[in-house]
Amino acid sequence: MVQKYEIDRLDIKIINYLRENARMPFTDLAKKLNVSAGTIHQRYEKLREAGVITGSSIKVNYAGLGHAVTVLLGIHLHNAKDVDSVIDKLSKIDEVVEANYTTGNFALIIKAKVKDIEHFHDFLRHKLQAIPEIRSTESFISLKQVIDKDISLDANT
Repeated sequence: MVQKYEIDRLDIKIINYLRENARMPFTDLAKKLNVSAGTIHQRYEKLREAGVITGSSIKVNYAGLGHAVTVLLGIHLHNAKDVDSVIDKLSKIDEVVEANYTTGNFALIIKAKVKDIEHFHDFLRHKLQAIPEIRSTESFISLKQVIDKDISLDANT
């Protein structure tokens, strides 16, 4: 069992640097923070074990890969008890990159990446609306993503 780990200012600084460059060597990070590489390694492992840090990743420019259109879709279900089944089916659709179980008008709000409007139409008709538990959808085509950031973590608090 993992014990609760108390996050301190050094941990926040480590997280902030690694968010900027997840591939930064621990020795470089240690120099920037004026601690040993062993301290960075130990803190990193504790943050990972506590579930604060999960993996490492890169950001993909989907438009550069030909998927230039982002669509947000609100999904109404025939029956709320079908949500787990629908989530399972959505997870198997390549275009669906994010799904959120929500309060409000929609049971789910998903984000899909498609090549163009024709691809979106095909995705909507043959994949999304082919899921029998989905009663209806409402689409919102993103004209431009204007904010894409992580929440601010202040190392001084």
